[in-house]
Amino acid sequence: MKTGLFTSESVTEGHPDKVCDTIADAILDASLERDPFARVACEVLCKDEHVILAGEIGSSKEVLSGAELDGIVRHCIRDIGYTEPSERFHSAGVRIQNLLGAQSHQIAKAVIQKDDLGAGDQGLMFGYATTETPEGMPLPITLAHRLARQLARDRKSGRIGWARPDAKTQVTVAYENGEPKEVTAVVVSAQHSSAFSQDSIREYVVSTLIPECFQQWTHGGIILHVNPSGAFTLGGPEGDCGVTGRKIIVDSHGGFARHGGGAFSGKDGTKVDRSGAYFARYAARQVVKEGLARRCEVQVGYAIGVAQPVSISVDTQGSGDDELAAKFLRGFDFRPAAILEALGLRQPIFHKTTNYGHFGKPELAWEQ
Repeated sequence: MKTGLFTSESVTEGHPDKVCDTIADAILDASLERDPFARVACEVLCKDEHVILAGEIGSSKEVLSGAELDGIVRHCIRDIGYTEPSERFHSAGVRIQNLLGAQSHQIAKAVIQKDDLGAGDQGLMFGYATTETPEGMPLPITLAHRLARQLARDRKSGRIGWARPDAKTQVTVAYENGEPKEVTAVVVSAQHSSAFSQDSIREYVVSTLIPECFQQWTHGGIILHVNPSGAFTLGGPEGDCGVTGRKIIVDSHGGFARHGGGAFSGKDGTKVDRSGAYFARYAARQVVKEGLARRCEVQVGYAIGVAQPVSISVDTQGSGDDELAAKFLRGFDFRPAAILEALGLRQPIFHKTTNYGHFGKPELAWEQ
């Protein structure tokens, strides 16, 4: 982005797709607690009172039982805030269908090798970093995440009694010569109870949410749309079907950088869709932190069952020396086994990543 407008969006954990991501990552973490070497590819679909689990789990130990999976699903839904018995989707009333099976022996044989760990699939992953925010992330997605996260906090604390779990945010930023100049537009769509007016919701967004989240980026000229469709009382999986992995741009860089297409949630670290993207982000962040560029995009490509990447490329987007950055990255080990070790991806840490972006959170190893 050189000069012009750029928009990114975020969603709260009550968004139907994020409900599915949350459940998938909770199942992943529970599997890794039992067996750090478990191989998990869990997919979830939620609609009305139905929750469908599908995918594969491979483990040398006993996999999660139906009762354990039931408890995980209901805990996630309850923790998000879907507890109202009068609604079709709520923690006590959902019907759970378990279609999880074993991992393909052909994939398992390709991944688990005698002298190394092969990539769990072919694919391409991108990592990106920039100096425009302290988080090393583009400003539009950073601000969109702040809005969504604060909406959820204020709902859970009782600060806003009208709020329900589902919400989406969107932020547009004007750029000049590659630098963010001002926020030009904001969209907030927040699910609410029927007892509250749109005026009271808008007042909260104008007087509280935006000033607290935007700080120095707040100004009176922002074009603001609050619940532009009108009433938003029917939300979550009752209002729209949720599926794992449909918020990959929200999860990554808000569209500011390229994306390889692979989702993150529900996958253990042998799946390079996740671990490769995390390490590419780490590598790009190190290029920027070393002062080799103000912006950096790293691409890595893998072949299934092969440990060494088929390609690693770097693009500093005119803000640094590509050749120097590429030379710097030759010191990084992109093999899946090395990534798992370096980032601690055999530990049950994935619930921390699910909501409000997999990047830009200082507590995550690839951000340090």
